[in-house]
Amino acid sequence: MIYILSEKKFDGALNLPVIKIEFLDFEVDLSGFDALIFTSKNGVEAIDRVDKRWKDKEIYSIGSGTTKSIEQKGIKVAYTAKSSYGDNFAKEIKERLLGKKVLFPRAKVVTSKLNEILLNGGIELSEIIAYKTICNPKELPKPKEGSVIIFSSPSTIECFFKRFNWDESYKAVAIGEKTASFMPKEIDYTISSKQTIPDCIKLGRYLLYN
Repeated sequence: MIYILSEKKFDGALNLPVIKIEFLDFEVDLSGFDALIFTSKNGVEAIDRVDKRWKDKEIYSIGSGTTKSIEQKGIKVAYTAKSSYGDNFAKEIKERLLGKKVLFPRAKVVTSKLNEILLNGGIELSEIIAYKTICNPKELPKPKEGSVIIFSSPSTIECFFKRFNWDESYKAVAIGEKTASFMPKEIDYTISSKQTIPDCIKLGRYLLYN
């Protein structure tokens, strides 16, 4: 079995939602902003709940998954990152954002230095905490022996190991280097070459049979 640790469904994997997204109440006046930065589809959903006028702004997206969620709403993305790491994304878009007023709807806890890099680069950046990730309180079954577990964020690591003991028969896939850096030292893992869930599932399928 291949497990992903969130509620979003993907072909070829079972859902084991150890994390849960909570959207927060906030107010924002978008009239003063030229551009928005999204580092996850959750940021997109959060701002869309509050003010539909975000669709008229320049949109900068961290990766293909986030871009897809934006395009599904009929919006054209101005720029999609070449790298799905927040620090690299900030360096890619820094010059493009010079002279613009930029809004970054983000999670309560972030692991990248995207905001610092942009602010230090002279970007007029405003941040708003739009959502947070919590551990799902619901009872969940432990993964079967021999399963591949896909860790797609540091929070999935935290919430998984709060709930389950690691079985030596499991195989771990980390979506990227940043997530992998949060893995317990005693756990062996493989990092996906591309930072998308479908690519993690492909890697998981290979690990199952090799």
